[in-house]
Amino acid sequence: MRTTRNRAGALQILRDDPVDLLVCDVSTPGLDGPHLARALARIDRHPHLVFTVPARQHPPRSFELDSVEYVDKPVTAERLADAVRRTVAASTDETIAVELAGVTRFIRRSQILFVQAQGDYARLHTASGSHLIRVPLSTLEERWEPYGFLRIHRSTMVALPHVDEVRTVGGRMRVRLRGRTLQVSRRQGRHVREVLLAGAGEAPPRVEARPQQHRVADVG
Repeated sequence: MRTTRNRAGALQILRDDPVDLLVCDVSTPGLDGPHLARALARIDRHPHLVFTVPARQHPPRSFELDSVEYVDKPVTAERLADAVRRTVAASTDETIAVELAGVTRFIRRSQILFVQAQGDYARLHTASGSHLIRVPLSTLEERWEPYGFLRIHRSTMVALPHVDEVRTVGGRMRVRLRGRTLQVSRRQGRHVREVLLAGAGEAPPRVEARPQQHRVADVG
């Protein structure tokens, strides 16, 4: 880890020895966060950025950066670790092309709340709508299980980080995601509860290969 207390020093570090993640106080004297973000966007291999901001202050705009996270002050090790985990997960986020009426749009895996099987197709549900893709649910389950997706029914898979609540009514389990309630099959009920209680929704993605070491710089 390398540290610096000014904008010029940060840019020099990044030019000489690129890093994967930059932690920066948004109001460090002589180091304006948004201006730094603009400068970083012009670097070919720009880092992901974590701003530390006063509590209740709106996070700064990301400008052209691919990924920006923020941590409320006072900064704790737990809050910073959560921000780093989110940033690392975002850096491996899959982009999915979806088509509708001749228009191709792109959504990210992290935007998907749940997936439902429709024959040889799968319908991806996000907070803003749904998209049909020609990929079986079983294929998506195998591909996305390491990133926090869990089959709760033979026709439904949910993204655990988006699960708000688990409720049992009349002996049947249900999960809620952003206001949507989904039924858990009796066969999957015990496993779903065990996974959720184990905190799988908050865990970083499991990686089968040897994890990559990320370079981190701290500014201010």
